[in-house]
Amino acid sequence: MPAFASLCQRGRSFATALLASSLLLGGLLASPAAAAGTTAVRVNQVGYLPDGPKRATVVTSSTQSLTWQLRNASGSVVASGSTVPRGADTPSGQSVQLADFSSYKDTGTGYVLSVNGSDSDPFDIRANLYDGLRADSMAFFYHQRSGIAIDASLVGSAYARPAGHLGVSPNKGDTSVPCQAGVCDYTRDVRGGWYDAGDQGKYVVNGGISTWLVVNSFERAKRAGTNAALGDSTLRIPERGNGVPDVLDEARWEIEFLMRMQVPEGKPYAGMAFHKIHDAAWTGIPTRPDQDAQPRELHRPSTAATLNLAATAAQCARVFRPYDSAFADRCLASARRAWTAAQANPAMYAPDSDGTGGGAYGDTQVTDEFYWAAAELYATTGESAYRDAVTSSPWHTSAGAFTPYGFGWADTAALGRLTLATVPNGLPASDLARIRSSVVSAADGYLSTMTGQGYAVPIPADGYFWGSNSEAADNAVVMAVAGELTGDARYRAGVLEAMDYLLGRNAIGQSYVTGYGETSSHNQHHRFWAHQSDASLPNPPAGSLAGGPNSALQDPVAQAKLAGCAPAACYIDDIGSYSTNEVAINWNAPLAWLAAYAAERTSDGGGSQPTASCSVTYKVDNAWSDGFTATVTLKNTGSSAVDGWQLTWSYPGGQRVTSAWSATVTQSGADVVARNTDWNRAIAPGATVSFGMQGSLSGSNPSPTAFALNGGACD
Repeated sequence: MPAFASLCQRGRSFATALLASSLLLGGLLASPAAAAGTTAVRVNQVGYLPDGPKRATVVTSSTQSLTWQLRNASGSVVASGSTVPRGADTPSGQSVQLADFSSYKDTGTGYVLSVNGSDSDPFDIRANLYDGLRADSMAFFYHQRSGIAIDASLVGSAYARPAGHLGVSPNKGDTSVPCQAGVCDYTRDVRGGWYDAGDQGKYVVNGGISTWLVVNSFERAKRAGTNAALGDSTLRIPERGNGVPDVLDEARWEIEFLMRMQVPEGKPYAGMAFHKIHDAAWTGIPTRPDQDAQPRELHRPSTAATLNLAATAAQCARVFRPYDSAFADRCLASARRAWTAAQANPAMYAPDSDGTGGGAYGDTQVTDEFYWAAAELYATTGESAYRDAVTSSPWHTSAGAFTPYGFGWADTAALGRLTLATVPNGLPASDLARIRSSVVSAADGYLSTMTGQGYAVPIPADGYFWGSNSEAADNAVVMAVAGELTGDARYRAGVLEAMDYLLGRNAIGQSYVTGYGETSSHNQHHRFWAHQSDASLPNPPAGSLAGGPNSALQDPVAQAKLAGCAPAACYIDDIGSYSTNEVAINWNAPLAWLAAYAAERTSDGGGSQPTASCSVTYKVDNAWSDGFTATVTLKNTGSSAVDGWQLTWSYPGGQRVTSAWSATVTQSGADVVARNTDWNRAIAPGATVSFGMQGSLSGSNPSPTAFALNGGACD
């Protein structure tokens, strides 16, 4: 959520004026917000995965099925079929039909979908479709770093710049920043971190959810055995080659800042976190960070910020430990201090009135942050005090943890649920089953919403408010986790269709990601990437996600140019439209999460799987009188990749598997079979895949001793 937008986080009742005009095949959106695209055949302008869903939306007033043809780069028809009429689509105000060419699985570039004489933008079909976006969406965070020179050798000369806010004239900070009057009588070194959005403020509550998503992306990939793609030297950042996964290096830049925002020992409210730091007044456009001459101010601590620190620092302690145990210890100590301080000060709220020079990010409901922080601390430590905080929270059983509008910086209970559902812990079996069921039920709701719409967007018709694109992306994250928990491929299909929406299959026929698609956003609201304002400055770099349609029209440009727009068309690619076209770290974070997920090689082909050299580690994570949880780690010790796996073993003590995640597990008598999910099908030489199980027992719990991969014995 960008700086201007904090008051809009929970606003849901925005106007939903619909178009009344007839929409003709091949025509543009007949509204004040004319569609950016030039075709009525709306596709993912980047392309489709060979084994993924391939659907297009066609804007037409026809009520009869139309013929579609898929043509390759040479113009030859390679597939054809008939569209399915849908009629009126409420969010877009359009009449539409759907074309489904998912059965076509060949690869190539320059495909065009033709419907009744109208051609789509060209697109590719290839397995490595999302590799570039995986890197570029993460590179956004390096570009947004404060307190470090952005290196031309890493980003190109157009995007290189001196370090911002290191106290070098004309900067006033961030190495010795005073508090606002009446907040504190000392200064703090709060250098580093990521600039939040198009402005140059830094906000703990928005940094928290953004950091969590970046780190969680790696944690999920590690469970799936695909973390090598996020490993060391996979990003163009200064830390590459240091032995630490680059995604974690990038997250650390923000985590270090978040810990600097903690009130030091010996001061009032020690252990709490300052809510934010930014300029005393709004910075003009354009202003390069190192040229910002405004005084900087620390704003009073808040319970919400403190719990964001507790949650992300606890997650840091868990995920960073294999790579830097000393840093993990620092993170855990900071998390514990923050938790204790928040308990002592449970109602220090950031006021909505504190919006001069930066967003207020006001939040007066922090029970969800308490739940999230307790979940992260419990998942990391296993300690009973944090478990009790989890189980006593009203959010632990609330049906409202997942909402149709997605999680966000002010609504974080879902993050706690996602962690508890996927990180092994000692909660009772009934609790774990209910938590995982809640994730799956939420994902089912998003799929149902998509099915009811012409553009398959995982947000409701009244959900087009500030940052709606991140709402769609966050809900897609939940769908991906549901797929991990169940092994059901339809959730991955939902994720990919959500990506289709962001990349051009939408009401305006435009990709919202800079540099991706024939027609993409490139004038996002930003103080340095301000080419529209100053031709000597660059447009945003590739991989930057625009906020998206906002039916409330909360800036002068939107109000002047988008009056009367349908909700899903209330967007304009103009640097002045901060309410529809800003960038923000908490918008790019779920995009990066999804790009990494979508980039994982998948296949739903059948057939037998080849035998392979392997080793298996079976670890009981938790055990109680009548049950247990366990993690199985399968390593490919051979020289060839495994493409599809089936692992078998027998339980010697009568144990029964009752649920599993990251694999489909079945059992007959003592014999157990675990099969890959779509996204962890491939295991590169030397790589590992991990999956987890919960089981029941009636006596002892001896571990199995013999495993076989695709029929061949493992070491």
